[in-house]
Amino acid sequence: MHRSMVCPLCTYDTTKLVRIHSVRLGSLKWTLNATILLFICSVTAKVKGVAHMHLPGQGDVIWDVADYSGPSQDKNSFFVVTNVIVTKKQKQGRCPEPPVSGRLCRHDDDCERGSWDQHSNGIQTGSCVMFDMLTRTCEVNAWCPIETKTSPPRPALLASAENFTVLIKNNIRFPAFNVSRRNILPEMNDSYLRICQRANDSLCPIFRLGDVVREAGENFSHMAMEGGVIGIQIKWDCNLDYLTRHCLPKYSFWRLDEKESNKTLYPGFNFRFAKHNEVNGVEERTLYKAFGIRFDIMVFGQAGKFSIIQLVVYIGSTLSYYALTTVLMDWLIGTSCYSSDVRQGYSEKKVESVVDKQKNILCVSYVDEDDIRLVKMCHKRRLQDAKTVGVEPRKEDAGHVRAAVLSLLQPEADQGGDPRPTIVPKPDPRRPSWCQCERCTASALPQEELCCRQSKGACLSSSPLFDRLVLHRPLLEALLLYRDPLPPLPAGRGQTTAAALRHCAYQQYVTWRFGVPPADSCPAIPRCCVTRIREEFPSLDGHYSSFVHANSVLMTTQSD
Repeated sequence: MHRSMVCPLCTYDTTKLVRIHSVRLGSLKWTLNATILLFICSVTAKVKGVAHMHLPGQGDVIWDVADYSGPSQDKNSFFVVTNVIVTKKQKQGRCPEPPVSGRLCRHDDDCERGSWDQHSNGIQTGSCVMFDMLTRTCEVNAWCPIETKTSPPRPALLASAENFTVLIKNNIRFPAFNVSRRNILPEMNDSYLRICQRANDSLCPIFRLGDVVREAGENFSHMAMEGGVIGIQIKWDCNLDYLTRHCLPKYSFWRLDEKESNKTLYPGFNFRFAKHNEVNGVEERTLYKAFGIRFDIMVFGQAGKFSIIQLVVYIGSTLSYYALTTVLMDWLIGTSCYSSDVRQGYSEKKVESVVDKQKNILCVSYVDEDDIRLVKMCHKRRLQDAKTVGVEPRKEDAGHVRAAVLSLLQPEADQGGDPRPTIVPKPDPRRPSWCQCERCTASALPQEELCCRQSKGACLSSSPLFDRLVLHRPLLEALLLYRDPLPPLPAGRGQTTAAALRHCAYQQYVTWRFGVPPADSCPAIPRCCVTRIREEFPSLDGHYSSFVHANSVLMTTQSD
């Protein structure tokens, strides 16, 4: 069955693959397919600043961080105080600021009235006063006396918080599967919660703070002095193909902040708060700088259930990533990392060029060019000037090359014929303008106007090799006999028709000049070579055919 008659629905096309044995490319391929790690980080913040405002009936009031900032707690965290610095009986007034946070001075000119910075405890009055017997600092409007102690007590004042316990209640829902779970299981009643301990029950939701800190790899007594941040992770990893009672939480603990004091600017975790009261009509407050441990609870959950649709989607998405690797590998081979021979060979193996037959693509071989041109035939423009749509390297026919060499090595007398002089065609005085070899004849059809050369020079038909490979009668008769060992008529030299010899000469020219022509293209023979062959093997009636089409496929120009 002819290929053009095969139903497209009965065919299957597949991708052409090329396997390259290379350690470099193989290593690069698997490196590109490596996985990417994800990192998680934690951030804490402290607020500092001083505000000045005027309240009707009360006058000027100074607000600092202890007034407008409270315990920093999210809905998924809790804080436990373990140490504290207390400053009692603070009142609104004027007092020298401690040298740690204030400004040293000698005269009032060294203090700027109304100024403050983020480390100040109040607003400067413009006076320079004695802080102690040796130091003078700028006076400020603030809550006096100002907190002077900076280091927390050692050991921690509330180290007994190690024995505190906390009950963690967690609910999680997987909406894709309509499944909800709690870390407090249905069988956990009041009596169970009173006696359960994590030492012998990993699912117990009641945690002793000392145990949590210890499982995070820390010492509670040391951590209690300056405070810190502990992460409590609840991880749900559920396979819903089994019973939901197997969907259970797993707990893990680690420290989130930097525990080494000399490695951070503000070690530990602390905040300030105040308790206000009124004494003899004057507002007072007690300032607390609380150090403690903040526990952040983080919940991670994933659940899965087998689904054939999800499996197909997952396989498709996974395979799509490998396409990126293939694109990068093809680009790498096409760069200067590899020689031009390697790139050309890979391209020939990887890609097979197919030309649209309806475009009537011809292949042209000029004697002054190494490669074969692919041109689009136009019935209104001469073939010599046709637009080049591609260039391909010549692919030699190894069998024809060996036969041609053997033919050239033998004398003409040994080939069954008498030696005869080589006929060199004379230049045509009516040479057309498109001819470059001075031996082409005019034609009424633009698609036949093709020369053997792209630039001016000697004609290919004048070459002795043209006479030996294309026009040598004994060679052509032997080829005809090889193709048809039992012809209808006796295989005599005189009885071989000129048309058969002429067609065989055309084929000899194509095999010699084109080797293996590019797929889906038709070789075009120059006008000068066609004329030379017709002179050697003329038609009896003097008529020759031109371009013909058969089954919508362009045939050779000389199928006459």
